[in-house]
Amino acid sequence: MIPRTLLIAARPFGASLDAERVARSIAAGLREGGWDADPCPIEGERSSAPVRALVQSPDFEARMRGARALVIAEPLLSEQTLAGTVAFELATRARQAGVPAYAVTGEDRLDSFDARILDLQTILRARTHRSLRVAGRKLAELV
Repeated sequence: MIPRTLLIAARPFGASLDAERVARSIAAGLREGGWDADPCPIEGERSSAPVRALVQSPDFEARMRGARALVIAEPLLSEQTLAGTVAFELATRARQAGVPAYAVTGEDRLDSFDARILDLQTILRARTHRSLRVAGRKLAELV
C-alpha cells in the first residue's frame, strides 16, 4: 500500500513565517488535496549542529522512509544550496532512500542542472502563508 503521508521539512521564511508556520501552511494545502502531512519544522541556522543532528537522526530517517514523498521548504534555493546545507542533505537522503523530493521556496535561483543534481521532482515558489497553502494544494495534485 502506498503511504498517504508527505513529510514536510520546513525552515523559516522570515520573521513572520517561522518554520512551524511554514510547515503548517503547506500541510493545510496538502490536507485539502486529500493527503496527510507530517510537519517537521527545522529551526536554527541551516548548517548548525542541532539541525544536522535532527536530519541525521534515525527518527527523521524513519519518518522520511515511511512517507510518500519529502517536501523541502527552504526560503532560498540557489547554487550555494548545493554546498552542504540542510536542503542538500535532505535531498540527498531522499534520493538515496528512493523517496521523491519536492521543494517549496520563496526564491528559486537554481538552474535546471542544479535542480537535477538535487533530484527535485518539482520546485514551487511561495512567500506568504496563503501562497504556501496554495503550494500544498498544488503538491497534492502532483504527488
